[in-house]
Amino acid sequence: MAKHLFISDLHLAPERPDIVSLFIEFLHNQAAQAESLYILGDLVEYWLGDDDNALGLSQAFDAMKKLADNGLKIYLMHGNRDFLMGEKLAARCGCELIHEPYIANFDNTSVLLLHGDVLCTDDLRYQELRLMLRNPTWQADFLSKPLAEREQMALTLRKQSKEETQLKSSDIMDVNETAVNDAFIDNNVSIMIHGHTHRPNVHISKINNKVVKRIVLGDWYSQGSVLEFNNPENYKLRHFS
Repeated sequence: MAKHLFISDLHLAPERPDIVSLFIEFLHNQAAQAESLYILGDLVEYWLGDDDNALGLSQAFDAMKKLADNGLKIYLMHGNRDFLMGEKLAARCGCELIHEPYIANFDNTSVLLLHGDVLCTDDLRYQELRLMLRNPTWQADFLSKPLAEREQMALTLRKQSKEETQLKSSDIMDVNETAVNDAFIDNNVSIMIHGHTHRPNVHISKINNKVVKRIVLGDWYSQGSVLEFNNPENYKLRHFS
């Protein structure tokens, strides 16, 4: 039976070498046994463009490429921290870039894949920022700047985001129920997988008398989190260290 793995919100960074090592171990021991690996955003803490020096991350990228060369299909989606990852990095890691909303098919069942931040519509300030950061004109202007200047701008944005997050209620930073329902309806699916909120769980509800399932992936701050998905009725969301 084909096994597909889903992860998100690893936030790999040189300041967290233990998590980088855990990811490499995960690739060797778990991903190597799977048919495909889906990374649904925020693989790294932040990404300044494909000329980023990737300090402390080269071993992880090399491990991904080696597995891809050996036949593992790796799909990489942008998150809110690494939305500037491009085709050059994807090639370096042996990944295929996918863009949300992305519909995957498993056992003739369509599954909606998202990073998840687009569902957090109650956080109006964040959605305004997201709209600016995803604008192609803004991105082209940002990428035209020297790497050192981009790094300083990113540090400023991260500091500002951290300060604002501390002032927000937890409900505002979670998904909006109407946005979730609309995503199910607009994409005509009954299963959704996403990350971003760092609240791993399986939510089952009904929309228009149809049972739907929303699987939320966990983050990789103190441990690993992975969804093992064989088919819509055979899956396991688990943590590991």
